[in-house]
Amino acid sequence: MSRVGKKVIEVPNGVKVQVSTKEVEVNGPKGTLKTDIPEGVSLKLEDSCLSVERASDEYIAKHGLTRALVANSITGVTKGFTRQLDIVGVGYRVEEDKTKLKDAKKPIRPFSSKKTTSKRTLIFDLGYSHMIEFPVPEGIDFKVDKVAGKTIPQYQTTLTLSGIDRQLLGQVAANMHSLRKPDAYKGKGVRYTEKILKLKPGKTGK
Repeated sequence: MSRVGKKVIEVPNGVKVQVSTKEVEVNGPKGTLKTDIPEGVSLKLEDSCLSVERASDEYIAKHGLTRALVANSITGVTKGFTRQLDIVGVGYRVEEDKTKLKDAKKPIRPFSSKKTTSKRTLIFDLGYSHMIEFPVPEGIDFKVDKVAGKTIPQYQTTLTLSGIDRQLLGQVAANMHSLRKPDAYKGKGVRYTEKILKLKPGKTGK
């Protein structure tokens, strides 16, 4: 039996859970999330305890996955999730207001060629010949802080992302990280704050 799937999920006070055959809807102080229930998996709610069951061992992988997704939904609507990124490098920065980047004199290009309905964007200046306009999807909040960093104090900006959907939050953070992955020698780029980066020693002349 799946060790993750067999764990009972406790539903805290202030959270309402509605279970149907195809999805489970979770309502809490921070919002509402819906999670699809895959074939062969069912949920049962009894006395503020939510259990996940599977029809047979054929669905063992979906059993644990469904339990994890529903548990994340409950945590999301009660506490929420956050991810932090550090923008490290001389001249590297991120701004919400385009007017603050007029001095850069670089063209601004979209992150993706796909059309987006998002009205909020962040502008990244990461040492390229152009700046990157990144659309921030609904459900994700952000905060830009220019603080003293641990590695390179004078050249660091911290970007804090928050939201109730852990999957969406992780994908947005990963997309931002991909804009300029950290350099192996100096660590310049978009870095996860909690990740320890091992830098390679620079080449020395003979």
